[in-house]
Amino acid sequence: MKSSTLLLSICLGAAAQFALADWPPPAPPPDPLSEARAACATDIQALCPGVQPGGGRILACLKEHQDKVSDGCKQAVAKATQKPPAN
Repeated sequence: MKSSTLLLSICLGAAAQFALADWPPPAPPPDPLSEARAACATDIQALCPGVQPGGGRILACLKEHQDKVSDGCKQAVAKATQKPPAN
């Protein structure tokens, strides 16, 4: 009886190690659109204060003021608007 309990304990311990090997789960990749919103928040407040979100209006406003938009915002928008590679 003791040997079967010991064997069961060893098996459960080994199984737990494999189950927890990938814990915590990897973080999902960052969302380029969310990154662009965060990177452009100050630019949007300064350059497009009355523009309602939706329908591409914010992006159009940023394009109208592209000479005044910060480099970080420009890079984030470029990353968010590029097409994913074809498989």
